[in-house]
Amino acid sequence: MLESILKNTSEIVSIEEMNELLKKEGEKIAYIGFEPSGKIHLGHYLQIKKMIDLQKAGFKIIILLADLHAYLNQKGTMEEIRALGEENKKAFESMGLIADYVYGSEFQLNEEYTIDVYKLALATTLNRAKRSMEVIAREDENPKVASVVYPLMQVNDIKHLNVDVAVGGMEQRKIHMLSREILPNMGYKAPICIHNPILTGLDGEGKMSSSKGNLIAVDDDEVTIKNKLKNAFCPMKEVFGNPVLEIARYYLDYPVNINRPEKYGGNLVLNNYGELETAYIEGLHPMDVKTLVAEQLIEILNPIREKIK
Repeated sequence: MLESILKNTSEIVSIEEMNELLKKEGEKIAYIGFEPSGKIHLGHYLQIKKMIDLQKAGFKIIILLADLHAYLNQKGTMEEIRALGEENKKAFESMGLIADYVYGSEFQLNEEYTIDVYKLALATTLNRAKRSMEVIAREDENPKVASVVYPLMQVNDIKHLNVDVAVGGMEQRKIHMLSREILPNMGYKAPICIHNPILTGLDGEGKMSSSKGNLIAVDDDEVTIKNKLKNAFCPMKEVFGNPVLEIARYYLDYPVNINRPEKYGGNLVLNNYGELETAYIEGLHPMDVKTLVAEQLIEILNPIREKIK
């Protein structure tokens, strides 16, 4: 079980604690929160794949549809955010995840929750709260006070959802570390934290994001996927920050076949991502990789797209 949980993660804090948790009997809860906003894309799917791994390992899964967080992060009116939340839920279900879906507003307005936010505010310095939120709010030239309330609420969510394992991208690390530091002082357990990679956008500039349009959505059709990958940033022989190779690493099922004319080296069988990366560094053409990734992504995403319709 631990091997599947470790797969494609950037880190687990800590592996020793996870080992001990897996030995315990009784209910174990893993959660991840998503702000309902924009298209559900491969970056989200990477997180959902990890939740499915945890589900298979015996965890109860909670998906927090963080409507109040999205509101604080200026993602729209509560009505608009709630409508997007329902669309997001449908997409996650279409990926095969069985989970309890909870809107933040269902419990974050309760008196006990509010009192705990105040306690967290007293226990957290302003600088620490700002550092915890800086990755998420860094594009805001004039950040609001909400940007320091946000991480306190996220820490509080872990307590009030009775979470054993908190999951997120690496951009969530500072908030998760804040929770591990502060929650034990409030008489609550420190969560185990799983951090997944952040997918690079197709333009090679920053993370995959709806607001930037540099994404492959899970409901994109075949033509759209092919066109997006055809135009994706994929520098010759470069691996770091190469979004096409990242998709190949986290989504492709190996072994894979690359079909080429003899004059371009002939057909190629790659047994794992390591072999693909080596071949690319040695001169495998970007278009061969783009074609391979497009073909496999279409096969992976078509069933999801059909269920979302």
